[in-house]
Amino acid sequence: MIRKLATLALAALTLTACATATRYDAAGDVHSLLVAIRDNDRQAFDRHVDRDALKRSLDARLSREAGRANMDDGWRAAAALLGPSLADLAGEALIRPEVFRAAAAYYGYTADQPLPNRIAISGALRYMPDGRVCATKKKEGPCLLVFTQEDGVWKLSGFEGDLSDLRGKRR
Repeated sequence: MIRKLATLALAALTLTACATATRYDAAGDVHSLLVAIRDNDRQAFDRHVDRDALKRSLDARLSREAGRANMDDGWRAAAALLGPSLADLAGEALIRPEVFRAAAAYYGYTADQPLPNRIAISGALRYMPDGRVCATKKKEGPCLLVFTQEDGVWKLSGFEGDLSDLRGKRR
């Protein structure tokens, strides 16, 4: 019995260490993305963003929002039909450093403050069961930004925050 408990405890520690290492690894690329956003460096920004995945994420969000909207079936069908095109347009309009700078400012990362270091960033990342990590505003809060590792680089692949945050709108 003690041996089983020890094995379970060791397995739990191993999984925790793996999740911590993953978050720390991802934090370096998240920091690079924040620097690119701050400096309006489009090339560095593009290296840390998976545009196709982010567009798919936006498409899914727009579809969910349209599904929740109070509209008749005809408008809902039109929204579903136009969703991918709208996501492409939104992707081109929204996936830019200056748009994410406004969203970052809303969450407290302003130009007059130094960027958090890798350790601080890793503390704001949550390991997800599918191997991705997400950034939250609060420790137990919902995921806002989702990152996926691709070719050894953690890239922004999803946005789960309020869509109005991407416009820099303050509530």
